[in-house]
Amino acid sequence: MKTIIGLLIVACFIFSCNKMEKTDTKQEVSIKIENPTNKVGLSKNIKFIPLNPARGDKAPQAGAIYGNIRDTVATGYIGKFKDGFSSPTHIHNVTYRAIVMNGDLHNADENAPKMWMPTGSAWIQPKGQLHITAAQGENAMAYIEIDSGPYLVWPVYKNFQSDGKPINIHASNMIYLGKNESKLIDDNCDAQIAFTWKKKNGENGYLLKLPEEFKGKIHSKGSIFYGIIINGNVAYTMPNTNTAENLDQGSHFKSTAEAIHNISTKEEALIYIRTNGRFMIE
Repeated sequence: MKTIIGLLIVACFIFSCNKMEKTDTKQEVSIKIENPTNKVGLSKNIKFIPLNPARGDKAPQAGAIYGNIRDTVATGYIGKFKDGFSSPTHIHNVTYRAIVMNGDLHNADENAPKMWMPTGSAWIQPKGQLHITAAQGENAMAYIEIDSGPYLVWPVYKNFQSDGKPINIHASNMIYLGKNESKLIDDNCDAQIAFTWKKKNGENGYLLKLPEEFKGKIHSKGSIFYGIIINGNVAYTMPNTNTAENLDQGSHFKSTAEAIHNISTKEEALIYIRTNGRFMIE
């Protein structure tokens, strides 16, 4: 029931955003950035550690893209799960948000029927609430983020109530908007974007779907901007050098001030965007 209610809340919010975006005027204009802060991080440089040290190699593995799950900072990491993994019932001390990258994942209370979520699905797990996590398929993994750490796994007797509600969004229920519905996409751009969540600190999360043979740019204005490759490959051209980096699944690009991100694809790609400012896909 909580899952259904959560889906209705998210769907209503997305539809309200859809309605507003139809009436707004697109006013973003690309400019040259004099001192770009653009950086990229490659998946091959991610180092993995056990998500729950108490379980050692039996635990899922966590590889930080930014931050540190053992520290008090905001963190985004990749969680890797073995085929057939199923956790015992547990809680976390912090709320986390997740996007499925590979395989099928299930996250709910122990009595809930399995709802396997494929690539492009999303879920939110509130702190303090009992749940299990299960995985199936080879190389099952998800991108996971927290607003502050450390990220801890606690036993059932430590459970507590929090204000948040668990939400599971299957990929087939994710609502993508195109250039005719969203002010975030230029009139000449064939990308699509889906709203995933809004955080109390003013940050937002989105899923950006790029078609095959895409060539364009993202003009971002936030002091926080991350683009994490959820699926596919993206060629990212660094400003001022015109050198292109191949960003595969788990790689990312970022900026800390107004920036232009030049990207292209050969095949369809899915990017998770986390930002605290305006942006436009052109």
